[in-house]
Formats: sequence, C-alpha cells, structure tokens
Amino acid sequence: MSDAPIAIIGAGPAGLIAADVLSAAGKRVVVYERMPSVARKFLMAGRGGLNLTHSESYERFLARYGAASERLAPILSAFTPQGLRAWADERGAETFVGSSGRVFPKALKASPLLRNWLGRLRSQGVGIRTRTTWRGWSEDGALLFDSGEQVRPEATLLAMGGASWPRLGSDGSWREILSARGVTVSPFAPANVGFNVAWSEHLRTKFAGEPLKTIALRHGAREVRGEVMITAYGIEGGAIYALTSELRGQTPLTISIDLRPDLTAADIAAKLARAKRSDTLSSTLRKALGLSPLAISLLYENGAPPRDTEALAARIKAVPVELNSARGLERAISSAGGVSWDAVDESLQLRAIPDTYAAGEMLDWEAPTGGYLLQACFATGVWAARAILQRL
Repeated sequence: MSDAPIAIIGAGPAGLIAADVLSAAGKRVVVYERMPSVARKFLMAGRGGLNLTHSESYERFLARYGAASERLAPILSAFTPQGLRAWADERGAETFVGSSGRVFPKALKASPLLRNWLGRLRSQGVGIRTRTTWRGWSEDGALLFDSGEQVRPEATLLAMGGASWPRLGSDGSWREILSARGVTVSPFAPANVGFNVAWSEHLRTKFAGEPLKTIALRHGAREVRGEVMITAYGIEGGAIYALTSELRGQTPLTISIDLRPDLTAADIAAKLARAKRSDTLSSTLRKALGLSPLAISLLYENGAPPRDTEALAARIKAVPVELNSARGLERAISSAGGVSWDAVDESLQLRAIPDTYAAGEMLDWEAPTGGYLLQACFATGVWAARAILQRL
C-alpha cells in the first residue's frame, strides 16, 4: 500500500471529523488550512452555546434541508444526531437537550471539545498545516500550495466551507478553481441572514438590540414561530432565518408579525373589550395582552393603531413589516449555493476529478439554525471519509 497521505483541504468541522475517521482507520492524513488557526467558524458558533444538532423526530429533522433533503437523507441516516451526540460524548463534551429540543455540550462552548478533538487527531498522527493556501492542481495533477509545495495524495477531500463570514476563512474563493476543472458550482447566496428594515428613528434608537419573543412570522402560507432581534439595520434571529431561502430573492416585500400567536383575533378582541376605559392604549396592551414596550412600538410603526377592538386585534395578529433587502454574505451565518449535487456521485466524489471529494458547506445545501448546519457538516465529512476508506 502506498504511504502517500490523504489530503484534506480545510480545517472546519467537516474536514476535521473526516481526518478523525480516516486516521482512526490507520490512514496517514494531512489537513491544510489557510487561516492561522483551525475551526474558527466552529469556535464562533460556540459563543452561542454550540448548538450541535437537534433532538426532533428524524422525519421532521430531514425536512429542514428542503430541496437537498433527498440527497442528504442517506448521509444523515449514516451519521445521525444521536451519532453526533455519542461522538461528542466520547470526546469529553457530554451533551444535553435544551427546552427547545436543541442539543448543546454541557460546557456551552466549543473550545473544550475542540481541544480534546485536536489532541485525539495528534495522537492518531494527523498533521495540520495552517497558513497554507491551496491553489489548485499542477498540469500533472499534484495539489499546489502557496508555499510552493506540491502533494500527490492517495485521495483528496475538499472541505473549505461556503462563502459566509469570509473573515473566518470560508470565502468561496475555491469556486473558480473547481469551475475551471469542469465542476458545476451554483452561485452563492446568503442563508440564515438578517434583513434591512427602515425603522422609525424612535424604534431604532430605543429598541435596537432587544428581542421580540414568542411571536410568529408569516409570509404567504408559511408561518414560523420563535423570536427575532430588532437591530439598528433591521431584523435578525431564528424566526427570520428560517424564512431566508424564500425571502431573499423577492425583496422588497412585506411580511407580518403575529404578536400573540397563541390567541385568536376573537380572544384578543375579548380581552381588549374587558380593559378599563380609563387606561391608555399602551397600558391596555400591556395589562390585557402582556405586550412588551417593543411590541407596542411596532404597532405604531405604520401609523397609530386602530381603537376599534376588532380592528386592533387584527393588527396585533398581523403587524406589517417591509423587508427592503437581505444582508450580504459577509454577515450571513451560512450560505446557499456551492458544488452542485449533479457534480458529485453518491460517495461525494467529484465526477470531473477522480479521487477528489467534497464535504460540508462547500456542497449546495442550506438549512436553518437549530443544529442542522453543524449536523450536515459533520455527517458529510464522515460520509466522504468512509467512502475514501472503502475505495482504498
């Protein structure tokens, strides 16, 4: 057997877990990373508690991946959310299920897991070379790096991420390299991103940075419950992220916010009708419906709310908000687009470039926040690594 290493380009979750699987099987692995340190985006995710995966039913879980669900189904079945939790537990990052069904390590951060993980990789002989940028291939098929090094591995796994948060390392610059070799790459677009809204000066200055909780966003027939954050530029947060894929190409457009999704309009009207006539409208909304000052201010964004109880109830159930445009890739949590599914076979090997595989956010899929992003990155890394082992 040749002792040529398996080369992994990109030291994010997909690349590092592939290195773990391959090296545990006795393969020599070298990981190349252009940034000064590894897993920067993974560590950034850890600032929010490191939502690794989700505990909901598999059918509901799989549906979160939308158009890519069919292609991801066997991959996610082979490395399930339960499998990811077991893997994390083995690396000293015991997990728990939060009240929303999301899964986190008990440490609520990424650094302890990453330290243990990197220690395991070192013990398995994995080499990690940072500050090393991949430049493509030589005419005779060797991997080229900015250092002048040329490598001829047994197999190559590309795991360089998509195009979101480029300052953390994944800037999508690999697109031109692969396209030149006949690999179809779909255009990048921001996913899980906020939207610009022209708030009034009052709302922007007084409430920027405050959450709007237990609401429902509606666009057409779609409803997403959760919470959002009001920002100086507009709106962000889990509920709006879940609608990104269908909203980003249609702006400007108007969505509606249901401030009390657990109550019907009739329930709200009845509560308002029982309020003291001497109370101000703001006091009535606060006492009768428990609306926050932010929620009350939203009701005034499109002019003074109606005083008629039925009309006011209807406004509370559907506060219009005009979205002017989506924020850019530089502020998106993840990106849509990437290596087309038609460009890879069932093992995630590039059809145009033998012995070269793609995994993680390089592939053309997207999902909302809630653990779905990391789960698919890990699962595709494991799938590609196992395919490489089977071939070798």
